[in-house]
Amino acid sequence: MHIFWGCLMITGSLFFAAVTGQAAEAVKLPEPSFQGQMSLEETLKKRRTVRRFANRELDLAQVSQLLWGTDGLSDPRGLRTAPSAGATYPLELYLVVGERGVKGLAPGLYHYSPASHTLELTRKGDLRAAVARDCLHQTWMAEAPVMVVFAAEYRRCLARYGDRGIRYTHMEVGHAGQNLFLQAEALGLACGIVGAFQDRTLQQTLQLPSSREPLLVMPVGYSH
Repeated sequence: MHIFWGCLMITGSLFFAAVTGQAAEAVKLPEPSFQGQMSLEETLKKRRTVRRFANRELDLAQVSQLLWGTDGLSDPRGLRTAPSAGATYPLELYLVVGERGVKGLAPGLYHYSPASHTLELTRKGDLRAAVARDCLHQTWMAEAPVMVVFAAEYRRCLARYGDRGIRYTHMEVGHAGQNLFLQAEALGLACGIVGAFQDRTLQQTLQLPSSREPLLVMPVGYSH
């Protein structure tokens, strides 16, 4: 017997779902905005890689906008803000939230679901220092209130395009990473970008499924 139950009070609040008796904790994110106060041209001009972050928390509305802008749904047909070869969408996004990193959100690792625009808690605790260690001890990363980790399910693209799918997946993470840079800038935030890490160690730290390989880590917050 399948069981589903929920409790949802306001946008951005916690709700709990159970399927076959097992509860899962998720966060329904506020609806993203489709109009900003900064032009695309201005965000392009201002965008820079930042490696120093202020000790200042984000809120759920900012997190919602960041994740939607990176790779959220932008079309009723299921298309997203970042282009994907054959709409295979091999990328999976994870949010590393630090202690007092996001108002009203416990520290931990969250998986982003574009379809439902929700975050699902997959691991509890502040993992920023551990992630920074896995990224060749780049300690500056741990200063950011959150990090976005991009992971690849290569098989989704490989099934359609063969080995060429690896290249297409790498193109896609570049598109999505630039989206995050520009969306952060439009919100008055800043990003760093890290591709130097120990692949298997980071995968183990985040307890990712074996089929998901980390490709990119982007710390996000207010510039110091």
